[in-house]
Amino acid sequence: MKIALIGYGKMGKMIEQIALSRGHEIVSIIDLDNQEDFDSPAFASADVAIEFTAPQAAYGNYLRAFKHHVKVVSGSTGWMKDHGEDVKKMCAEGGQTLFWASNFSVGVAIFSAINKKLAEIMNGFPQYQVSMVETHHIHKLDAPSGTAITLAEDIIDRLDRKDGWVKGVQRHADGTITGSNDVAEDKIAIESIRRDEVPGIHSISYDSEADQITITHDAHSRKGFALGAVLAAEYTLNHQGLLTTSDLFKF
Repeated sequence: MKIALIGYGKMGKMIEQIALSRGHEIVSIIDLDNQEDFDSPAFASADVAIEFTAPQAAYGNYLRAFKHHVKVVSGSTGWMKDHGEDVKKMCAEGGQTLFWASNFSVGVAIFSAINKKLAEIMNGFPQYQVSMVETHHIHKLDAPSGTAITLAEDIIDRLDRKDGWVKGVQRHADGTITGSNDVAEDKIAIESIRRDEVPGIHSISYDSEADQITITHDAHSRKGFALGAVLAAEYTLNHQGLLTTSDLFKF
């Protein structure tokens, strides 16, 4: 398979290594300093482009790839609120293909399935209050993480007593602390921590007077995310439309 990389940071370089090790060809690498290469024959020859950039750049990158009918796999977050409907329409009616996930880790996919099932069970036990904590490296700018938001929304869809999430305590990279976990009964507080070079930790707790149940996913490195992105590209090669990890992983 011919792959184009959009974004050549730590994730892009790791994706490149894994893609090559699985027998794929990297035909184009686009970063901030060569945006004109979106219109190059090399980029247009790609079967799939794998995109990991910033929230403000992602949507524009999709449009540039779709212009050449290149399918896109993207792990960028933060664009859905403003551009989600446009992207859905382009995939449903315009013949374009986007595989999007807030997290491509196989472990997170399994964790997400467990989270959904646990929320279904806990819907019948209102004495348990749910809360979330996500921890990432100090370079991550968005908070809560896209993965935490996805996990929270999966809970809200299954827990009748919750109808939304809000930012909880924010423990910033400079050591300052803002926000509060004291939120309305119908909201889920997501606490965010930024420290060191943590690839990503997500914990969901159900607490009652009697006991507490906690599930946690702790990423050891970015390798799991990169492998998942390449697996998604392999899946996307032969599928069309707006795709997600629920299409790739049948739990």
